[in-house]
Amino acid sequence: MRVLVDGDRGYIGAVLVPFVQAAGHEVVGLDVGWYDGCDFGVQPEGYEQRTGDIRDVTPADLDGFDAVIHLAAISNDPIGHLNPEATYAVNAHGAIHMAKTAKAAGVHRFLFSSSCSLYGAAGDKPVDETGRFNPVTPYGVSKAKAEEGLSRLAHDDFSPVYLRNATAYGSSPRLRADIVVNNLTGTAFTQGNVRLQSDGSPWRPLVHIEDISRAFLALLEAPREVIHNQAFNVGRDEDVVQIRTIAEQVSEITGAPVSFAEGAGPDTRNYQVDFTKIRSQVPAYEPQWTVPEGIREIWKDAGDRGLTTTDFEGPRYVRLRQIQRLASEGRLDLKDLRLR
Repeated sequence: MRVLVDGDRGYIGAVLVPFVQAAGHEVVGLDVGWYDGCDFGVQPEGYEQRTGDIRDVTPADLDGFDAVIHLAAISNDPIGHLNPEATYAVNAHGAIHMAKTAKAAGVHRFLFSSSCSLYGAAGDKPVDETGRFNPVTPYGVSKAKAEEGLSRLAHDDFSPVYLRNATAYGSSPRLRADIVVNNLTGTAFTQGNVRLQSDGSPWRPLVHIEDISRAFLALLEAPREVIHNQAFNVGRDEDVVQIRTIAEQVSEITGAPVSFAEGAGPDTRNYQVDFTKIRSQVPAYEPQWTVPEGIREIWKDAGDRGLTTTDFEGPRYVRLRQIQRLASEGRLDLKDLRLR
């Protein structure tokens, strides 16, 4: 297939592109470039990389593609809170615009990178794909709005599919320090302690970015009748854990003690997720990573690449701080999240 991957130069995209290439597909990337230069290792090569905003894509830009993998988004809750309406403009309306444009261009398959965050405050029982949306952040709301809009575009010749990824972790050429496993492991490496910002009680489903990439590839290649207008929670049942359990695993592997930030309390994002559907309906999806293996991977790469506190806590690896830096330099307008 000829596949356009938008958001290819981000945290997941930098890992996913080589997976798709290795399976024999032709990849073209499209990225706005917010995180160019925020490198943690060697970036993927050997494919066409375009620079542009998904909100400006036209049918001519997507002519000749068989599928779109849509990763481009405002990537986490703190950035979403900067300007919720701009977050909806990118994550919801931008995704819907991209899908409408793909459909008009004759693209048959649209894989949307959604999130288990749309389940939000879901209670104490695991939620499957039929569960009610209950997002508690603008980021979660944006993913719910996007799915609702994309589903209305489904047609005999256009198949959207929604990958509701668990909270990602793992090393990437575009590392993120603002997600829980990476943050706790990186803090242990740079500061010598595992510092929790909450009381550790919330539940969180986790998935390695390589296993997210495996899910995208499996659904890219799956029969249409399996994926057409379907949602799939992406992760492993074994990796639905409390935050304190992650902290204990990091501490055990690294030897760093666990500490709590002053005033640490419960996090409103608290949900458990059921992954039966993808396991039973998409047998090609075979996740490989466990959380302890991911912790060891990040720890090793941090040592090999000389991770410093300045980089780990600064714009290089913290998405919100990079956005704020671009804005302070006059390169990004926070009102509409467009580069100048």
